Amino acid sequence: METTVTPPSTSRAARTLVALAAMAVLSTPVHADGPYRNPDNKSSSDPAEGTYPVPYRKPVAAEIAASLQRIRAFLDAQTPTRVVHKASGAEITDFTTPAQDAIVPTTGMDFGLQVYEMGVVHAGMLKAAKATGDRRFSDFTARHFDFFAARLPYFRAQEARYHLDRANSFARFLAPHSLDDAGAMCAAMMRARRAHVGPDLASQIEVCGDWVAKGQFRLPDGTLARQRPQAVSLWADDMYMGIPALAELGRMTGRQAYYDDAVRNVLQMSGYLFNPQSGLYTHGWNADNPDAPQFYWARANGWAVLSMSDLLDVLPKDHPGYPKVLEQLRKSLRGIAQLQSGSGLWHQMIDRNDSYLETSASAIFVYVLAHAVNEGWISPVTYGSIAQAGWAGLSTRIGEGGQVEGTCVGTTFAGDQVYYYNRPVSAAALHGYGPTLLAGAEMIRLLNNPAIDIKYSVRTYHYVPRKP
Repeated sequence: METTVTPPSTSRAARTLVALAAMAVLSTPVHADGPYRNPDNKSSSDPAEGTYPVPYRKPVAAEIAASLQRIRAFLDAQTPTRVVHKASGAEITDFTTPAQDAIVPTTGMDFGLQVYEMGVVHAGMLKAAKATGDRRFSDFTARHFDFFAARLPYFRAQEARYHLDRANSFARFLAPHSLDDAGAMCAAMMRARRAHVGPDLASQIEVCGDWVAKGQFRLPDGTLARQRPQAVSLWADDMYMGIPALAELGRMTGRQAYYDDAVRNVLQMSGYLFNPQSGLYTHGWNADNPDAPQFYWARANGWAVLSMSDLLDVLPKDHPGYPKVLEQLRKSLRGIAQLQSGSGLWHQMIDRNDSYLETSASAIFVYVLAHAVNEGWISPVTYGSIAQAGWAGLSTRIGEGGQVEGTCVGTTFAGDQVYYYNRPVSAAALHGYGPTLLAGAEMIRLLNNPAIDIKYSVRTYHYVPRKP
């Protein structure tokens, strides 16, 4: 379940004022100081060169790495790994007997350590560590996972003694109730385990993986589904909440059944949700009203293409579903690429250019486009400059303090455009941080890709295969 992230101590009135203030500037790039000239055009008097609302130039890998470091430092400060008494805030250091009011505290940003958005953050941290060679990114993940390993027994004992259920800070780990509780974090734990980052959380992987594979409600045909907002509903979000975990389970165990399940869900969810005419995914579908109007929320499309990208990363190329998933990803990226705005970002309702420009979806699109180019799934000639332009827009959303701005808060599967158009944006929406880390890491990889030349010609950029 996507949930709106707001500091718990903030009053409803204050949160409303913050939301209204945010919405007043939704369509403006947050940190853009434009208009910008392209520094790669050395002729300052060129009458055919325009100005741009974002830094339109070839990115510099070191500058991207510095932006990612600001994000990492910000998230480090916002995610303390300690246990306190809820009433007093005093830190607990004796873990022999669990206290009934023991909790894992959060800061004012309220970034939960086990939420699915943090699973995406860990995916980004691991990618950033690999792209930059800087262990500070993977150390972030190791710190969190070390904390899980050390304190899981304590919170398990707390639950056994006091039966706090969802009030227990480790409730998502002790007893997952949804794909949101299990999938993204499960995939992150398996990736970290494979990379030898942090402790081996095999027992927790088993708990979360079992929920994804066996516990989640499904349609009779095996498609991952939800029992809300209507009794039998599909969300495009759940492609990401379930499919990458199934794929990683397949890689970890070597069992083809997991791969088969992941491929089946890509194809069947696409059958319900993908519009082949527009090349887009509608946010949701429900069995009680299958002919309802379709709403093309950008982040839902992001989750869909990210899930396919993650699956293709680990799916054996000789699996019969591999070419089918690849074909579906290519169709989706073509539809998405055509709707990029003049700032490089994408709109909240991806097919509606009067809706605001949104950060998290844009970051996912930049990552998947750049990754697909790097993996040879799509042409650099066609898509390389689109990914670069997307990063130009995304870079303006990263604050000097490392906060990622312009991200839509948690959003349910709704039935009208007014709801989607007016979802607030907030730097406290964790949904934007992991995708931005992923995008930056993959752009560094694209800039360093030995198979691609990036040429500046006729005032623009051309990504071309490098001649052997």
